[in-house]
Amino acid sequence: MASFTKQAIKRSFMKLLDEQPLSKISVRDIVEDCGINRNSFYYHYQDIPSLLCEVITEEAEQIIEKYPTPDSIESCIEACIEFLLSHKKAALHVFNSGNKDFYEQTLDRLCTKLIASYFDKLFGELPIDRSDRELIIRITSAEYFGVLIKWMMHGMSDNIMDDFHRICELRRGTVEEMLKRAMNK
Repeated sequence: MASFTKQAIKRSFMKLLDEQPLSKISVRDIVEDCGINRNSFYYHYQDIPSLLCEVITEEAEQIIEKYPTPDSIESCIEACIEFLLSHKKAALHVFNSGNKDFYEQTLDRLCTKLIASYFDKLFGELPIDRSDRELIIRITSAEYFGVLIKWMMHGMSDNIMDDFHRICELRRGTVEEMLKRAMNK
């Protein structure tokens, strides 16, 4: 039963977050929407920020599970973009809230994890120094994280996929060059 209640709380929270800014959502709004009492909410969550933290963390983990060994950098970032677009209003409400730092940290971790999964597969047994591997992952992750954050700062325009694919096209070969240079160190 507890699992059902937690899921109901999360669904109501996401529904409300799609409708209004985070700062306007109260525990009362959530419990009224899902038909439970306040004590049930507080049994599962300390407050709304702890609920938000769990929702974002779970969503990030689901994306990572869905793409454990991505085939390309594009598929890594497409997964992030698809998730954000499917929850566009909620994502913007959180992004523009006081919890922006947590949201950015989670998005950064998600980008890094997805990019690292791709590079782990790509690197395989290549003779590349561990520090170079980590640096390549950090650089690439930071680039795409920056693209996502800038996109969110400008209201998440719908043409992000076109822009993103063009960025990937323009960057094509860059990773291979980095790998060559790392192997020739």
